Amino acid sequence: MFGLGGIFVEVLKDVSFRLAPLTRKDASEMIREIRGYKILEGIRGEKPANIKAIENTLLRFSDLVMKKPDIKELDINPLFAYDNKVVAGDVRIIV
Repeated sequence: MFGLGGIFVEVLKDVSFRLAPLTRKDASEMIREIRGYKILEGIRGEKPANIKAIENTLLRFSDLVMKKPDIKELDINPLFAYDNKVVAGDVRIIV
């Protein structure tokens, strides 16, 4: 599942789903099909998020859960995608 988190998920249900393993096309579509994508593109003077870095992160975590079948749940919230790096604010993994 991919979404902007917070109220965007809780109230607006603005998320997209795919089953692992993800392809690059899957990751790209997941990001672009949420209604909040325009926020990631940058609005009102805000810098755009590093979309390619978000795609890469989705792909890496997809690989991780495929290699470690004992992972039952994995939640990253928030994920910050800066120009030159991606930072996970909080990660929860349930095995």
